[in-house]
Parts: sequence; C-alpha cells; structure tokens
Amino acid sequence: MTLSLEFHGAARQVTGSKHLLAVDGERVLLDCGMVQGPRRIANRLNRDLTFDAKSIDAVVLSHAHVDHSGSLPRLVKLGYQGPIHCTPATADLLEILLPDSASLQASDARTLAKRGHHFEPAYDAEDVDRTLERLVRTPYGRAIDVRPGVRASFLDAGHIIGSAQVVLDVDDGEQSLRLGFTGDCGRRNMPILRAPQPLPPCDVLITESTYGDRLHPSREEVEDQVRAFVEEQRGTGGRVLIPAFSVGRTQNVLWYLAKLIREGTIEPLPIHVDSPMSTRVTQVVARHVELFDDETRALYRQGHDPFYFPGVHFVADVEESKALNDLRSGVIVSASGMCEGGRILHHLIHTLERPEDTVLIIGYQAEGTLGRKLIEGYPHVKIFGRRMEVRCRVRTINGLSAHADWSELLEHLRPLAPTCRQAFVVHGEEDAAMKFADRLEDAGFAQVDVPLQGERFELGTAAAV
Repeated sequence: MTLSLEFHGAARQVTGSKHLLAVDGERVLLDCGMVQGPRRIANRLNRDLTFDAKSIDAVVLSHAHVDHSGSLPRLVKLGYQGPIHCTPATADLLEILLPDSASLQASDARTLAKRGHHFEPAYDAEDVDRTLERLVRTPYGRAIDVRPGVRASFLDAGHIIGSAQVVLDVDDGEQSLRLGFTGDCGRRNMPILRAPQPLPPCDVLITESTYGDRLHPSREEVEDQVRAFVEEQRGTGGRVLIPAFSVGRTQNVLWYLAKLIREGTIEPLPIHVDSPMSTRVTQVVARHVELFDDETRALYRQGHDPFYFPGVHFVADVEESKALNDLRSGVIVSASGMCEGGRILHHLIHTLERPEDTVLIIGYQAEGTLGRKLIEGYPHVKIFGRRMEVRCRVRTINGLSAHADWSELLEHLRPLAPTCRQAFVVHGEEDAAMKFADRLEDAGFAQVDVPLQGERFELGTAAAV
C-alpha cells in the first residue's frame, strides 16, 4: 500500500484548508477552503487550487466555515464529480454560506467594474447549486466507505454546529493505517456546544494550530470583559460595534449577553444583529438542540432562549440596516468577522472616527485584513477607497474563540502520542505552528512536521518529496 499526503492550503497560514490523501491511486481531499485576506491575493489563490480537480475521487469536509468549505464550488466548477461527505448540520450551513459567498463575489465584480477593474469570481450561483447536490449527510459516529479501502467517520469537534474531527481508516487487506484530522478543534467549558470528543489512537495526525502559541482567558474572565465593555459604552454614550462571524461567534455573543442580562449583571440594552446570513445561521443553530451541551439544553427546559430574548432584534433589510447608522447607543453585531466585506464596513464608516464608540474584536483576524489592522493599532485605514482616521476605542476579547488554545489542544492530543508515528501541524501562522510542533514533540510525538504549501509526504517515512 502506498500512501501520501499533500498540503494545498492552511500550510503555515490559517485559511484555505486543503489536505490531499492519496491511497493506491485513490485521492481523498480533506476540506476545500477559501483563502481569506486582501482581495487581490486571495482571488488569485482561490482560482488556482494547485491540483487537478478532476483527479479527486472524494471530499470529506470537517465543517462549514468558508476557510474550510468555500472553494468547494470552485472544485466542482473545475470538474469534480464525486461526493462531498459532511455532517447534517454542516450541510444545513453550507446551504446558506456557499450561496452567500457566490453573491459576495458577484457584488465585488460589479463594484470593481464600475471603477474600471476586472474581477472574475471563482464561481457563481450555478456552481453552488451543483455543489450542494453532491452533499452526503453522515451523522457523528457512523462509519462510511468513501472509497474502496477508505472508511471515514466523524467525531464532534465542538467548534461550530456540525463541526467534526475526521477519522480515516485505510485498509487494503494486507496493511492498515488510521489517520486523524482535528479540523478546527473546539474547547471545553464553552457555551452552546459539547466538548470535543476524544480521538481514537491513530498512526497519522493532522492538527490545527490557530492558537498554538497562545492561551485563552477563562470563561469567567470573558463574562467580566463583556460586562466591562457594555458598562464602558453606557458611560461614554457611544455604541459597541462587534464584527462577528455569522457561524458560531454571533451565537456565542448572544449567549453571553443573554446570560448577563438574565442574571442582572448588566441592564437590558438594544442588541441589533445586522447580517442576513447571521439571521439564517442562528435559525439553523437553534434547530439543532440535539447538538447542544447540557447547560444550554437546560436553559430551554427552563424557558430561556439564549438567542431570541427581549432586546435582541434581527435586522430585516438594507433600509433598516442603514437606519442603524444613526444609532448612538446599544450593540450592533454584524458580519464579516474580519471586516473584509458585508454590512460591517458600512457601520465602521460611521464608527471609526467617533471617540465615544467602541469596536470590539472577538475573533481571529488573518494577516492583511482590516480587522487585523484595527487590533494592531493602525491610525488610518481605508474602506471602499476612503481614508479614515481611527479615533474610536478598539478592544479585543480573545476568550470567545471557538479554537482550542495550545494547552487545551495539547491536552486533547496528548493521549495519541504513544501510537502516532507522524504528526502534521497545519492551520496556523508560521510562528504558532512551529511552537505547537515543538510542544507536540515535547509531549512524546515521534515525528512532527510543519508542511509548506504544496509539500508532499510519503506516509510511513515522513520524508518530504
């Protein structure tokens, strides 16, 4: 049996997850994500998948975030005709996220055309429709044959609704090998979702490392920070603008605000969720109560809804969104989470130059994004070509991350060290990935590599070729 792994994305960077397993000629792609960042660079990378789409036999998807799923329609556009295996909740989210991605690209193309620039989207709505037809829904814990001699199963990753760790069992009748892939690994003791399930012993491991060099504050510290920022906003008479990913982060913010209001820690205040996608995603999340943790299910039994509670308003249309520009108090939660598109940009135009307002960053910001520039303290930024001075307060809460920090991730993976022959560290900026690789080696993992973009490894020898 000959096996190899090729890394075509999220190699010493965080976005664009694509990992290709070849087994005796069969080619199974783990994730097919978009690169996120400055449009000029991201568009070039998202158009070139760096492998032949027609050569792929099956896709196994860890979860719906676009940096893991967003290039699936590009794959189909370039000739992929096989199945896309995912959990049922992931499929529900893809029906929202992928059409939205196509719509945003089409909108970008129209806007740039007016300025005399050509932009060709990586795919369109028709490509998305053909992609969604290929989804194969498989619940946690059920093993399925994705190719002859290759069986896959999903374990709860606790990252977003429907997120999965992937276990691939490869067997040609004479030799066998088990590969574990963390996808994006969630955290224990976080709102809404269950903790990540333990991975079984495996021969090969692919692990994320988004926070491979950092520790998160505790949940109690996060609650204190949310309370402090809301109280600060009341004291200055300004508003709090929260750029938030529609999947996961928006629902977590609502959960924390609901808890603080319910317990009387903060007074009720107007909360506007201004993102059509966030509205639809929250509806999907609320339908999957069976995937919630015990604490959140208990809230429902007690009559408390963590997403739809007094004071929360989901903005319906563009005119209502524009009216929020005149809002001078309360909280606006809007997408995109890295401030690279969507309604958040329009709200930033009306927030950045107001000293009494606060921009609260609650998620990871990739290099080159507007959100990253804000947390790095840029005095000026550009939005729609307009140069703006940053006069508002910029605050961050790292503890809301749905990614495990290095300690949590190491605790999750340490039991695999005795059996794992090869470990690959991906989905982290280079410094974070390298530091986490060192920690895996210290924990007893025999061989740990941090692959480069396009690098290929023969499994069993871990020698890059």
